[in-house]
Amino acid sequence: MRRIASGVWGIIGRPCDPDRPSLDRGRELYRDCKPLYAYRVNSGEHHKTLLRTLIEATGLSRRKAFAAIREGRVSAGGRIVTDPSSPFPGGELALDGRPLAHRRAPKVYLLLHKPAGYLSAVSDQRGRSTVLDLVPVELRVPGLHPVGRLDRDTTGLLLLTNDGDFTQRLTHPSHLVEKEYWLSCRPRLSEAALDALRRGIEVDGRLRVPADVRRLPPATGFEIAITLREGRKRQVRRMVEAVGAKVLKLKRVREGALTLEGLPEGQVRELAPEEVTAFLLEGAGPRTVSAGAKASQGREVRRRSPSRPRPPRPSARPVR
Repeated sequence: MRRIASGVWGIIGRPCDPDRPSLDRGRELYRDCKPLYAYRVNSGEHHKTLLRTLIEATGLSRRKAFAAIREGRVSAGGRIVTDPSSPFPGGELALDGRPLAHRRAPKVYLLLHKPAGYLSAVSDQRGRSTVLDLVPVELRVPGLHPVGRLDRDTTGLLLLTNDGDFTQRLTHPSHLVEKEYWLSCRPRLSEAALDALRRGIEVDGRLRVPADVRRLPPATGFEIAITLREGRKRQVRRMVEAVGAKVLKLKRVREGALTLEGLPEGQVRELAPEEVTAFLLEGAGPRTVSAGAKASQGREVRRRSPSRPRPPRPSARPVR
C-alpha cells in the first residue's frame, strides 16, 4: 500500500467494493478483491460503487450483479462500465438497455421464524426454496438478504435486512452476541459429554467454548440448550459430533435479546428501531479471550520467561 496524497491511500493489486470497508476506512486493505488493479480511496468520504448501486436498484444478489457488470450489460451515464468496484458516476443506470431507478430503498430489518427446508440465501440455481420466499411481497425491498445463515434443516430465528453495514457488523468476529440453540441428538448425551462441551471442544484445531450448556425439560420437545458467542459453519452439529453423538433437531431460539416469542413458524416481523439499536450495542463490548487462547498465551509466557535465571557471563579475559 502506498500513500498518494494526504488522507488518500492507494491500494495496488487487490481492489474491491468500497461499500464493505474495514473498520479503519481508507487505511486498511480490503478483502475478497480481484487482482491486478489500482485505485484510490478517500479516507474521509464513503463512495457508493456501481456494484452497490446496481444491487439496490434491482435486488440482484451480489454474484449476479457482479457478473452482469463484468459481462458489459450495465451502463452508467450512457457508457458501458465493466468494473464493479468503480464509483457510480451518476446519471442514468441501465441493465440490458433498460433504464433503472437507482433511488436508495429504505432500510428494513426483519426477524424470521425459519422452518426446515428453506435455504438461507437470496436465490438458488437449483430452484430450491429460500428464506426470501417466506417474506411478504411488500417487505421484499431490493437488496434484502439473510444476516448469517442457518442450515437448510435448522429452524428458528434468522435476521434479514438490506443494510450492508448492519450485516457486516453482526457477522464480524468482534460482535459477540449470545446465540441460544435447542437440540435433540442420538445417542443421548451423558453428563460426561455435557461437561466436555462446557470445558471446550476442539473443532478444526480451535477450542470452542460454549457460554452455557444445560438440559431442557421434556415439554420443550428438545433435550439440550447450548449458548454460544461465536458462529462458525455447522458449529453446534460439529461440537456434538466431537462427543460421539449426532444432531437430529436443531433450532435457534434466541440471538441477543431477540427471541421468537409470539412469532409462529414461517412468519416474519419487522424490528423496531430501538430493537436494532440495542442489538448493535449489545455485541459491541470488549472481546473476551477464550480458554484456548489463554492457555496458548500462558505457554508463550513460560517459553519467554525461564523459571531459573541465567548464570552471569564470565568477565572478559584481561589483555596482557
